[in-house]
Amino acid sequence: MTQADSANAPGVDTAGHGVSLGEATRVWARIAVLSFGGPAGQIAMMHRIVVDEKKWIGEERFLHALNYCMLLPGPEAQQLAVYIGWLMHRTVGGLIAGVLFVLPGALAIMVLSLLYATLGNTGPVQGLFFGLKAAVLAVVLEAVVRVGRRTLKNGAMVALSAAAFLAIFAFNVPFPLIILTAALIGLGGARLGVSAFRPMPHGPAASTHGSSLLGEETPDHARPSTAWSLRVGAVCLALWLGPVLALLLTLGPDNTFTGIAVFFSKMAVVTFGGAYAVLAYVAQQAVETYGWLHPGEMLDGLGMAETTPGPLIMVVQFVGFLGALRDPGALPPLLAGALGGLLTTWVTFVPCFLWIFLGAPYVEALRGNRMLGAALSAITAAVVGVILNLALWFALHTLFARLEPVSVAGMSLDLPVLASVNLPALALTVAAVLAVFRFKAGMLPTLGACALAGVALRMAGVA
Repeated sequence: MTQADSANAPGVDTAGHGVSLGEATRVWARIAVLSFGGPAGQIAMMHRIVVDEKKWIGEERFLHALNYCMLLPGPEAQQLAVYIGWLMHRTVGGLIAGVLFVLPGALAIMVLSLLYATLGNTGPVQGLFFGLKAAVLAVVLEAVVRVGRRTLKNGAMVALSAAAFLAIFAFNVPFPLIILTAALIGLGGARLGVSAFRPMPHGPAASTHGSSLLGEETPDHARPSTAWSLRVGAVCLALWLGPVLALLLTLGPDNTFTGIAVFFSKMAVVTFGGAYAVLAYVAQQAVETYGWLHPGEMLDGLGMAETTPGPLIMVVQFVGFLGALRDPGALPPLLAGALGGLLTTWVTFVPCFLWIFLGAPYVEALRGNRMLGAALSAITAAVVGVILNLALWFALHTLFARLEPVSVAGMSLDLPVLASVNLPALALTVAAVLAVFRFKAGMLPTLGACALAGVALRMAGVA
């Protein structure tokens, strides 16, 4: 069956795995609602449901798809959902998985943006964000531990992860350079026959969780097809860049909506490393170049994205919302803000489907390649260190009011000023960590309890 036939027969299960599209849709909706904690938490949660619980795919195949998504610009967790949905149910499966993964977060950020614009200075709203930020630290830390256990299988991978963390935290090494170096180390290790860099074998034994429903064979629709690549590339490009060109032609390059479409389309191509990696760039451009945000507002938006389901890069919807809200033209400000946020979301996430539908068949064809497997395994280990750095970055900016830049032995560190510690935030974070690690509390109960505590502390004048 060709790729075109696949697209025209969305309800047919030709892969023989026995999972109906309706059942898959319900599972993807569940994953979407539970996708808190940033990429680390989302990937770990997706692994728990898709590999451990449902046994749709095996461990090796999950990591292979994850490694590819880590190399792409944009949100790796959402792209991983598209990849797995496409593997299970072709194009329509990928569309359902990807859209559902984004939808709850997009709706939540839109509601929170409206609240921020109308009630942002009120005590209860500020207390809500205060409590949620503290809870997110515990959720992200637990997610880093879980993903690290899955990925760091030997001393070489642990060393790679530690080196990546030091490189980005202490020496400000660019994320793409870290990924390239890790890939070269993996290739070198495989070429030298170092056992630590041998990817896991294919077959049921590759997964510690038993055989998968999809199996290890490549489905017919997942085989490379030049005709399919041309068609899907043309459709995705038209959906992505068509609105951008229409705005340029009708409103001109100086219009706010045009600026939002062009800027975030460019950002969609260069956002390697996830939301945190691009945060400083987006914040600087939005504040200094475009005037969409006031200083400090990006952290408020990041707090929204951290505490709602969906990709962290959804923070850009908040940026687009405020940009259009403050320069609405002839539209009512709140309507303009809503349209600006939706436009930002569209040009940010449509390219994600392009990268998967265009590239995944070729990545599947290379799944048994020993050298590629070694390089991707090394990349995954390095990314664990990068995610740990991102979690630490968020913790420092949440728990301390001031950071002091320090240079030591070639290292450039932002160290917290201990006297500026936010004691209520620290206490709430410690409580959340104990709840997650000691008492095994789930994400939603932890987030809910911390949100209520934050509101209570704010109303009492403590936070």
